[in-house]
Amino acid sequence: MRYPIPLNPSRRQFFKHSAAVSAMAVTGIAGLSAPQLSFAAAMTKTQRDAMTPAEIVEGLKQGNLRFRQGKMLQHDYLDEQRTSKAGQFPSTVILSCIDLRVPAEIVLDTGIGEIFNTRVAGNGQNDDILGSLEYACTVSGAKVLLVMGHTSCGAIKGAINGVKLGHLTALVQAIRPAVENTPWEGERSIASPGFVDAVARTHVMMTMEQIRRRSPVLSEMENKGDIVILGAMYSLEGGQVDFFS
Repeated sequence: MRYPIPLNPSRRQFFKHSAAVSAMAVTGIAGLSAPQLSFAAAMTKTQRDAMTPAEIVEGLKQGNLRFRQGKMLQHDYLDEQRTSKAGQFPSTVILSCIDLRVPAEIVLDTGIGEIFNTRVAGNGQNDDILGSLEYACTVSGAKVLLVMGHTSCGAIKGAINGVKLGHLTALVQAIRPAVENTPWEGERSIASPGFVDAVARTHVMMTMEQIRRRSPVLSEMENKGDIVILGAMYSLEGGQVDFFS
């Protein structure tokens, strides 16, 4: 993850920061508004390899905090595109929902070249997704595997209601075990937002266990400490990402 200066700046970031400070001084003399600082460089292999999984997770938490506070980093996406075209060195791979209100790269304040994001309605796993997660961790070197659900999830509601609609039928049917295994006192329907969100959290936890059980590759990496597998819930209400293991 990238951090605001002066926390562990790369050589590229240091020079960009110095230039920006000089520009601020000049514009200040001229009575003009100071420009926003830009932290553009895509993550390098050296930067990624130097970070522990715990440090990467902390970086994601800090990114979400910046998002919630409206203090996101200034991203130069064109420069990130240019600097990442020769290779990709992600710190994290995320399995999240297709919901358009939950763009992981934004709510975690990351840029191009930092995370892989596998998206499917209801953030569940299947053979194709497992293959993608294995590629991200074994070939590309991601150290954190994050399964991220969210509140008021339409796929979860569909599973609760037993929706039947084309290929969606099988997708929501795969979520049914989470509905049945969620303890809840009160109304167990989509009329209860708390129940919907509780099922979503259960589904994240069950998906994590399915990944461990169905992918010996990822399970072994986790046991060796090469990666961590975490869950998270994103709140549509306040924008907070709640991480859990």
